Amino acid sequence: MGVRRHNVILLSVAGLVVAVDQLTKWWALVTLDDRSIDLIWTLRFHLVHNTGAAFGLGQDRDTVIAVLALVFVVVLAWASWGGRRLSLPPLLLGMVLGGAVGNLSDRVARRGDGVLGGAVVDFIDFQWWPVFNVADASIVVAGITLVLLASRRQPPPTPDAADES
Repeated sequence: MGVRRHNVILLSVAGLVVAVDQLTKWWALVTLDDRSIDLIWTLRFHLVHNTGAAFGLGQDRDTVIAVLALVFVVVLAWASWGGRRLSLPPLLLGMVLGGAVGNLSDRVARRGDGVLGGAVVDFIDFQWWPVFNVADASIVVAGITLVLLASRRQPPPTPDAADES
């Protein structure tokens, strides 16, 4: 795949994830402020403001988490630009990058303590799993897919094994 195509896919997917994430969070803030919406079985939409990391871990460490997320976004964007360092699918990299930017933008733009102290808006609630959002789902789906792809890759043959065949 060419560098230009790689970058277009990466940025398009990341932009789409950020847009969908922010639109759904806006909807959740407007609609779920004073109620929850039960959908099916245990799935409901229920508004939560998360100052911790994924799945509510690390509460009250919002600034540290935001700084780590910012470093992660910068390193991932730099390393994946043009596929120069990471030979990973740009679709999956875009999903991770978009999810990270979506949640990081909450930390920057929402009210909280300091510049990076805003809470992330979560609203998808299975009631038996931590409440999450579109950005979280994008990161987790892409991460699991990347792990599965990496586990299926065949290691390069060793020189001894190549001589035996």
